[in-house]
Amino acid sequence: MTTSTPTDVASIDPIDHRAAMALAAVEFERFGALLAALGPDDWTRSTDCPAWDVRAMVAHVVGAMAGNASMRENLRQLRLARKGDGPLVDELSALQVADRAADGPDALLAEYERLVTPAVKGRTRVPGPVRSLARMDVEMPYGTERWTLGYLVDTIYTRDVWMHRVDIARATGRPLELTADHDGRLVADVVAEWARRHGSAFTLVLDGPAGGAFVSSGERPAEELCLDAVEFARTVAGREPGVGLLATAVAF
Repeated sequence: MTTSTPTDVASIDPIDHRAAMALAAVEFERFGALLAALGPDDWTRSTDCPAWDVRAMVAHVVGAMAGNASMRENLRQLRLARKGDGPLVDELSALQVADRAADGPDALLAEYERLVTPAVKGRTRVPGPVRSLARMDVEMPYGTERWTLGYLVDTIYTRDVWMHRVDIARATGRPLELTADHDGRLVADVVAEWARRHGSAFTLVLDGPAGGAFVSSGERPAEELCLDAVEFARTVAGREPGVGLLATAVAF
Protein backbone atom coordinates (compact mmCIF):
# COMPACT_ATOMS: atom_id res chain seq x y z
CA MET A 1 0.00 0.00 0.00
CA THR A 2 2.12 2.90 -1.26
CA THR A 3 0.92 6.24 -2.53
CA SER A 4 2.47 9.61 -3.35
CA THR A 5 -0.57 11.46 -1.99
CA PRO A 6 -0.92 11.09 1.78
CA THR A 7 -4.19 9.67 3.05
CA ASP A 8 -6.02 11.80 5.59
CA VAL A 9 -6.57 9.42 8.49
CA ALA A 10 -10.04 10.90 9.00
CA SER A 11 -11.02 9.36 5.65
CA ILE A 12 -10.03 5.79 6.63
CA ASP A 13 -13.31 3.95 7.07
CA PRO A 14 -13.62 1.50 9.94
CA ILE A 15 -13.50 -2.15 8.89
CA ASP A 16 -17.08 -3.42 8.96
CA HIS A 17 -18.02 -6.90 10.17
CA ARG A 18 -18.23 -8.49 6.74
CA ALA A 19 -14.85 -7.11 5.67
CA ALA A 20 -13.37 -8.03 9.04
CA MET A 21 -14.37 -11.65 8.61
CA ALA A 22 -12.87 -11.73 5.11
CA LEU A 23 -9.61 -10.35 6.53
CA ALA A 24 -9.72 -12.93 9.32
CA ALA A 25 -10.05 -15.77 6.81
CA VAL A 26 -7.06 -14.52 4.80
CA GLU A 27 -4.98 -14.01 7.93
CA PHE A 28 -5.69 -17.56 9.11
CA GLU A 29 -4.67 -18.82 5.66
CA ARG A 30 -1.37 -16.93 5.76
CA PHE A 31 -0.64 -17.93 9.34
CA GLY A 32 -1.27 -21.57 8.44
CA ALA A 33 1.03 -21.33 5.42
CA LEU A 34 3.81 -19.97 7.65
CA LEU A 35 3.33 -22.81 10.15
CA ALA A 36 3.45 -25.40 7.38
CA ALA A 37 6.82 -24.01 6.25
CA LEU A 38 8.45 -24.32 9.68
CA GLY A 39 11.18 -26.89 10.25
CA PRO A 40 11.53 -29.02 13.40
CA ASP A 41 14.06 -26.64 14.97
CA ASP A 42 11.86 -23.58 14.37
CA TRP A 43 9.28 -24.56 16.97
CA THR A 44 11.66 -24.08 19.89
CA ARG A 45 13.00 -20.69 18.84
CA SER A 46 12.47 -17.72 21.16
CA THR A 47 10.00 -15.03 20.10
CA ASP A 48 9.50 -11.36 20.90
CA CYS A 49 7.10 -12.49 23.65
CA PRO A 50 9.71 -13.51 26.27
CA ALA A 51 7.63 -16.22 27.94
CA TRP A 52 6.86 -18.02 24.67
CA ASP A 53 8.81 -19.96 22.11
CA VAL A 54 7.19 -20.55 18.72
CA ARG A 55 5.40 -23.69 19.91
CA ALA A 56 3.82 -21.85 22.86
CA MET A 57 2.82 -18.93 20.66
CA VAL A 58 1.06 -21.27 18.24
CA ALA A 59 -0.65 -22.98 21.19
CA HIS A 60 -2.04 -19.59 22.24
CA VAL A 61 -3.33 -18.84 18.74
CA VAL A 62 -4.93 -22.30 18.45
CA GLY A 63 -6.50 -21.94 21.89
CA ALA A 64 -8.02 -18.60 20.95
CA MET A 65 -9.37 -20.15 17.74
CA ALA A 66 -10.97 -22.94 19.78
CA GLY A 67 -12.76 -20.29 21.82
CA ASN A 68 -13.85 -18.51 18.64
CA ALA A 69 -15.24 -21.73 17.23
CA SER A 70 -17.25 -22.89 20.25
CA MET A 71 -19.27 -20.87 22.74
CA ARG A 72 -18.95 -23.71 25.24
CA GLU A 73 -15.16 -23.66 24.94
CA ASN A 74 -15.12 -19.88 25.12
CA LEU A 75 -17.10 -19.94 28.37
CA ARG A 76 -14.85 -22.68 29.79
CA GLN A 77 -11.75 -20.62 29.10
CA LEU A 78 -13.29 -17.50 30.62
CA ARG A 79 -14.45 -19.36 33.73
CA LEU A 80 -11.00 -20.80 34.39
CA ALA A 81 -9.11 -17.64 33.46
CA ARG A 82 -11.16 -15.58 35.90
CA LYS A 83 -9.84 -17.73 38.74
CA GLY A 84 -6.35 -16.34 38.16
CA ASP A 85 -4.84 -13.30 39.82
CA GLY A 86 -3.61 -11.53 36.70
CA PRO A 87 -5.29 -9.55 33.93
CA LEU A 88 -7.93 -11.60 32.12
CA VAL A 89 -6.15 -11.41 28.75
CA ASP A 90 -2.94 -12.76 30.28
CA GLU A 91 -4.76 -15.50 32.18
CA LEU A 92 -6.61 -16.57 29.03
CA SER A 93 -3.40 -16.74 27.03
CA ALA A 94 -1.65 -18.73 29.74
CA LEU A 95 -4.57 -21.17 29.92
CA GLN A 96 -4.54 -21.69 26.14
CA VAL A 97 -0.84 -22.51 26.25
CA ALA A 98 -1.17 -24.74 29.31
CA ASP A 99 -4.04 -26.69 27.71
CA ARG A 100 -1.65 -27.69 24.91
CA ALA A 101 1.54 -28.11 26.90
CA ALA A 102 1.90 -31.73 25.76
CA ASP A 103 1.13 -31.03 22.09
CA GLY A 104 3.94 -31.12 19.56
CA PRO A 105 4.01 -29.38 16.17
CA ASP A 106 2.00 -32.08 14.37
CA ALA A 107 -0.81 -31.97 16.91
CA LEU A 108 -0.92 -28.18 16.89
CA LEU A 109 -0.94 -28.05 13.10
CA ALA A 110 -3.76 -30.59 12.95
CA GLU A 111 -5.85 -28.64 15.47
CA TYR A 112 -5.11 -25.38 13.66
CA GLU A 113 -6.28 -26.77 10.32
CA ARG A 114 -9.41 -28.22 11.92
CA LEU A 115 -10.34 -24.91 13.55
CA VAL A 116 -9.74 -22.42 10.73
CA THR A 117 -13.24 -22.57 9.23
CA PRO A 118 -15.16 -22.98 12.54
CA ALA A 119 -13.23 -20.10 14.11
CA VAL A 120 -14.25 -17.67 11.36
CA LYS A 121 -17.82 -18.97 11.34
CA GLY A 122 -18.09 -18.59 15.09
CA ARG A 123 -17.05 -14.95 14.91
CA THR A 124 -19.27 -14.32 11.89
CA ARG A 125 -22.34 -15.53 13.76
CA VAL A 126 -22.10 -13.02 16.62
CA PRO A 127 -25.20 -10.81 16.14
CA GLY A 128 -24.77 -7.13 15.34
CA PRO A 129 -26.63 -5.85 18.44
CA VAL A 130 -24.49 -8.06 20.67
CA ARG A 131 -21.29 -6.86 19.00
CA SER A 132 -22.37 -3.24 19.51
CA LEU A 133 -23.88 -3.37 23.00
CA ALA A 134 -21.86 -5.96 24.91
CA ARG A 135 -18.90 -4.28 26.61
CA MET A 136 -16.01 -5.41 28.77
CA ASP A 137 -13.19 -3.89 30.77
CA VAL A 138 -9.80 -5.08 29.52
CA GLU A 139 -6.58 -4.57 31.46
CA MET A 140 -3.76 -3.56 29.14
CA PRO A 141 -0.13 -2.84 30.09
CA TYR A 142 -0.86 0.89 29.74
CA GLY A 143 -4.21 0.91 31.60
CA THR A 144 -7.73 -0.47 31.58
CA GLU A 145 -9.80 -0.01 28.43
CA ARG A 146 -13.48 -0.57 27.77
CA TRP A 147 -14.04 -2.56 24.58
CA THR A 148 -17.17 -3.53 22.71
CA LEU A 149 -17.48 -7.20 21.84
CA GLY A 150 -17.40 -6.10 18.20
CA TYR A 151 -13.96 -4.55 18.66
CA LEU A 152 -12.71 -7.83 20.09
CA VAL A 153 -14.38 -10.04 17.46
CA ASP A 154 -13.73 -7.93 14.38
CA THR A 155 -10.44 -6.22 15.19
CA ILE A 156 -8.40 -7.63 18.06
CA TYR A 157 -8.62 -11.33 17.24
CA THR A 158 -7.26 -10.72 13.72
CA ARG A 159 -4.63 -8.22 14.83
CA ASP A 160 -3.41 -10.74 17.39
CA VAL A 161 -2.91 -13.47 14.78
CA TRP A 162 -1.28 -11.01 12.39
CA MET A 163 1.20 -9.80 15.01
CA HIS A 164 2.04 -13.36 16.01
CA ARG A 165 2.66 -14.18 12.34
CA VAL A 166 5.14 -11.31 12.37
CA ASP A 167 6.65 -12.64 15.61
CA ILE A 168 7.11 -16.15 14.21
CA ALA A 169 8.56 -14.95 10.92
CA ARG A 170 11.09 -12.86 12.84
CA ALA A 171 11.93 -15.70 15.22
CA THR A 172 12.51 -18.23 12.46
CA GLY A 173 13.80 -16.08 9.63
CA ARG A 174 10.97 -17.27 7.40
CA PRO A 175 9.56 -14.90 4.74
CA LEU A 176 6.65 -12.72 5.85
CA GLU A 177 3.94 -12.51 3.19
CA LEU A 178 2.70 -8.93 2.91
CA THR A 179 0.28 -7.37 0.44
CA ALA A 180 -1.40 -3.99 0.23
CA ASP A 181 -4.95 -5.30 0.07
CA HIS A 182 -4.67 -7.43 3.21
CA ASP A 183 -1.77 -6.34 5.42
CA GLY A 184 -1.97 -2.74 4.18
CA ARG A 185 -5.64 -2.58 5.18
CA LEU A 186 -4.86 -3.94 8.64
CA VAL A 187 -2.01 -1.47 9.10
CA ALA A 188 -4.14 1.46 7.89
CA ASP A 189 -6.74 0.54 10.49
CA VAL A 190 -4.03 0.57 13.16
CA VAL A 191 -2.82 3.97 11.93
CA ALA A 192 -6.35 5.40 12.14
CA GLU A 193 -6.84 4.09 15.68
CA TRP A 194 -3.39 5.31 16.73
CA ALA A 195 -4.26 8.78 15.39
CA ARG A 196 -7.54 8.84 17.34
CA ARG A 197 -5.75 7.81 20.51
CA HIS A 198 -3.18 10.62 20.50
CA GLY A 199 -5.13 13.31 18.61
CA SER A 200 -2.02 15.16 17.43
CA ALA A 201 -0.98 16.39 14.01
CA PHE A 202 1.44 14.20 12.07
CA THR A 203 2.71 13.05 8.73
CA LEU A 204 3.55 9.37 8.57
CA VAL A 205 5.28 7.49 5.77
CA LEU A 206 5.34 3.72 6.16
CA ASP A 207 7.60 1.74 3.86
CA GLY A 208 7.00 -1.72 2.47
CA PRO A 209 4.09 -3.59 0.85
CA ALA A 210 1.84 -2.93 3.87
CA GLY A 211 2.76 0.74 4.05
CA GLY A 212 1.51 4.06 2.76
CA ALA A 213 1.56 7.77 3.50
CA PHE A 214 -0.81 9.28 6.06
CA VAL A 215 -1.51 12.72 7.43
CA SER A 216 -3.54 14.30 10.20
CA SER A 217 -3.80 18.04 10.81
CA GLY A 218 -3.99 19.80 14.15
CA GLU A 219 -3.19 22.96 16.05
CA ARG A 220 0.35 21.95 17.00
CA PRO A 221 3.21 21.47 14.49
CA ALA A 222 2.97 18.09 12.86
CA GLU A 223 5.38 15.36 13.93
CA GLU A 224 7.02 13.80 10.88
CA LEU A 225 7.63 10.06 10.98
CA CYS A 226 9.05 7.60 8.49
CA LEU A 227 9.60 3.92 9.17
CA ASP A 228 8.77 0.43 7.95
CA ALA A 229 5.08 -0.47 8.18
CA VAL A 230 5.64 -3.66 10.16
CA GLU A 231 8.02 -1.88 12.53
CA PHE A 232 5.40 0.81 13.08
CA ALA A 233 2.88 -1.85 14.06
CA ARG A 234 5.41 -3.62 16.30
CA THR A 235 6.25 -0.34 18.02
CA VAL A 236 2.70 0.75 18.80
CA ALA A 237 1.96 -2.83 19.89
CA GLY A 238 4.75 -2.56 22.46
CA ARG A 239 7.24 -4.91 20.79
CA GLU A 240 9.71 -2.02 20.49
CA PRO A 241 10.00 1.16 22.58
CA GLY A 242 8.44 4.21 20.98
CA VAL A 243 9.21 7.89 21.48
CA GLY A 244 7.02 10.88 20.73
CA LEU A 245 3.76 9.89 19.11
CA LEU A 246 5.09 6.37 18.65
CA ALA A 247 4.82 5.94 22.41
CA THR A 248 1.03 5.90 21.98
CA ALA A 249 0.00 2.26 22.30
CA VAL A 250 -2.61 0.49 20.20
CA ALA A 251 -4.31 -2.70 21.31
CA PHE A 252 -3.38 -5.94 19.55
